[in-house]
Amino acid sequence: MIKDYLTLAFGNIKHRGIRSWLTMLGVFIGIAAVVSLISLGQGLQTAITSQFSTLSTDRLTIQNAGTGFGPPGSTSVRKLTDHDVNIIEQTNGVKIAVSRLIRMAYVDYNNVRDYHYIASMPTDNKKLDFVYSTANLKVESGRLLRPGDKDKVILGSDFITTKAYGKDLRVGSSIMIQGRKFQIVGFTQKTSTFVVNTAIMMMEDDMKSLLNIDSKETDLIVAQVDDKDKIIQVADDIKRKLRKDRGEKVGEEDFSVETPISALKNVNLILNIINIIVSGIAAISLIVGGIGIMNSMFTSVLERTKEIGVMKAVGAQNKNVLLIFLFESGLLGLVGGVVGALMGLAMAFSVSGIANQAFGSNILDVTISYPLLFASISFALLIGLASGILPALQASKLKPVEAFRR
Repeated sequence: MIKDYLTLAFGNIKHRGIRSWLTMLGVFIGIAAVVSLISLGQGLQTAITSQFSTLSTDRLTIQNAGTGFGPPGSTSVRKLTDHDVNIIEQTNGVKIAVSRLIRMAYVDYNNVRDYHYIASMPTDNKKLDFVYSTANLKVESGRLLRPGDKDKVILGSDFITTKAYGKDLRVGSSIMIQGRKFQIVGFTQKTSTFVVNTAIMMMEDDMKSLLNIDSKETDLIVAQVDDKDKIIQVADDIKRKLRKDRGEKVGEEDFSVETPISALKNVNLILNIINIIVSGIAAISLIVGGIGIMNSMFTSVLERTKEIGVMKAVGAQNKNVLLIFLFESGLLGLVGGVVGALMGLAMAFSVSGIANQAFGSNILDVTISYPLLFASISFALLIGLASGILPALQASKLKPVEAFRR
């Protein structure tokens, strides 16, 4: 019996041809948007998680709250200083605290100007080694920076293959940063942190003099704790000491103390909210698609009034007519869901491929989520069935005499 209903529904949809495809267009768009955007969101979440995976679980990051977009500390009203570094170093449980500067600067090479992040490296040998280990920095060619280096830089791995300057950058080449000449002494190996791969690193003294930064100012502080199991307690102690020193109350801090775990939770929360918003927007397309199916089914009922009358006259019951139209509307939703899901996957993989090619690495990997596909197609089927209920009821309640009269 079910096979007969499906055969009849498929035949009716096929008979209407282009109108059936136009009816399913809203479902195509809605499901394609849901599948592609959520797949890309999951890929982005995986990419960001991998960035945090490079951070050790015994590290804390302290920085001030910014007033806008920009490198850490560059938009802060109140800057971190060496005084804050001393407070953190004197906190029980802190093994070492290192201040960092991260700013944007213009770079000239081969008569081409570009902009890049510039990161400072501490002049103390112990702290320098700490930064190298924290960022997992190793050289691809040349060497790393050493205490005492002046007007020398190391470049992230992306500079090895970049074509932005029309000429290859090499160890020993000179580049102009903010109008001052620096010699390249090395290139880093590619890391899972894309920001590091695109950054230029120089000694802290060079960076402060180059960008006229106050000698005591810093953008962020990275601290290592003695016992990673007590990292939350140490973070709370640092917050308490900085609040006391700044005369601030709980909840009114103009700084943040983050562990890798808390930072990852915040990022995941933001991504989940984005996914929910995106799904809500895509759901509007599905509602429009459902209205299209309902409109098409009402039109179908009007066109097949006499056919319904004949079925009733030869003994078809109300439930038989109801099921015929429900199967038809459900099939519209199902086909729309399947095609939309395939379109969504194709879009997601295309965007992922373009992004990976642009960044030069597999930073945005999209994988097929079968639960997502099943849920999307099932939802499309439900939309189709729900949209066909009213037209199906109308058709099933038609009396043979009235049907022939129309």
